[in-house]
Amino acid sequence: MTVYTLEEAEGKLTTVLEKAAAEGEVCIKGEKGRLFTLRPAPRRSPLDIEGVDLDISREEIVSIVRESRER
Repeated sequence: MTVYTLEEAEGKLTTVLEKAAAEGEVCIKGEKGRLFTLRPAPRRSPLDIEGVDLDISREEIVSIVRESRER
């Protein structure tokens, strides 16, 4: 894992972000020697949700949709 000082990270932020994307994470050593980990956020679509098992068949779903359209 790559470790940058705070000054290095401030000076080459684009490089630090690219390195984090390539390696999965990088560390930035702050003042007083504290270490901070920088990781890329997972890519997810806002439409990417878990399904819900309603225990109904495809035919039942189609029937419900058709009924609602007739109203």
